[in-house]
Amino acid sequence: MTAPGQQEVEGEKLVTRHILEQTRRNGDDIAAVKTRLNRVEEKVDGLDRKVGGLDRKLDALTRNLPGIVAGALSDYEIKSKKK
Repeated sequence: MTAPGQQEVEGEKLVTRHILEQTRRNGDDIAAVKTRLNRVEEKVDGLDRKVGGLDRKLDALTRNLPGIVAGALSDYEIKSKKK
């Protein structure tokens, strides 16, 4: 038969073991989430770079658009006069 004080110590040991096991599991889960988050951040950074590149191209196109339109109209007028 176990003394009441001994039962309390055994109970505390069980609780401690349970807490340690849960801590280990949570630590593994946190590490997995952190790894996945790092991958997502890398993908977002890549998309950010691509969007930045597209933004620069769009700015250049917008600046050049009047010249492009003028050139196209000029070509059209030249071709129309030849007919």
